[in-house]
Amino acid sequence: MSAIFQHLFVLGRPACGKSEFIDFLKHATEPTRRQRLHVGRFEEVDDFPWLWEKFQEDALWEKAGHERLYTHEYMPGNPGMAPRGAKLFDWCMQKFNDVIARQYLSQDDFYRDSTLLIEFSRGGPNGFGRALGMLDARVLAPSAILYIKVSREESWRRNEARYQEKLKHSILAHMVPRETYDYFYDTNDWDDMTQGRPSGWLEVNGLQVPFVSMNNEPESTDPGVLEERYASALGELWSLRSARP
Repeated sequence: MSAIFQHLFVLGRPACGKSEFIDFLKHATEPTRRQRLHVGRFEEVDDFPWLWEKFQEDALWEKAGHERLYTHEYMPGNPGMAPRGAKLFDWCMQKFNDVIARQYLSQDDFYRDSTLLIEFSRGGPNGFGRALGMLDARVLAPSAILYIKVSREESWRRNEARYQEKLKHSILAHMVPRETYDYFYDTNDWDDMTQGRPSGWLEVNGLQVPFVSMNNEPESTDPGVLEERYASALGELWSLRSARP
């Protein structure tokens, strides 16, 4: 068996560093990516583009004279999920099941040399637990979870700072509005699910899924610092994955 993950979940709070991790993978050499990080050629499935498409459709509903279904424009040109939109998170999990089954699980050749990265954020008292529990066993069985851990305060700081930086370059910059953040992401259930352990196994739908929580503070843009941080976490996660009970 190739020493690479098949399905690697990349989870965490908004702006915790998920995108930076994936960007690092894109620029890493193949030996570093495969041997130190256990990631093959990779593709990504991320629910943000699906949500953003719904947000844009909501704007069209409003222009057509109807009430928005999921969002509120808390900031001009920057819609955020409204409480009534919470159902979209469940819809996304079913879309993960559908897309992964059709595009990846049906292609055995993909997993011979490749890793599928599955990325999302959730919050609330049962956010991650509910989300993972909605996944098909065929998605979960070959999976491992990298949880990128930052505090609530650091998550909000990065969310705001990155928006301000993007505004310098594009009017299309987007951030999670404060109202959305406070309602959906003020707390999350990851520490409760893992009982505060930095690594180990989660039981999800009767399956044992290995996880590692990687501390991503303080923030760094130094590739050397990031490589060591990622390699340490993913090396431990691979050891767990290889010893799946």
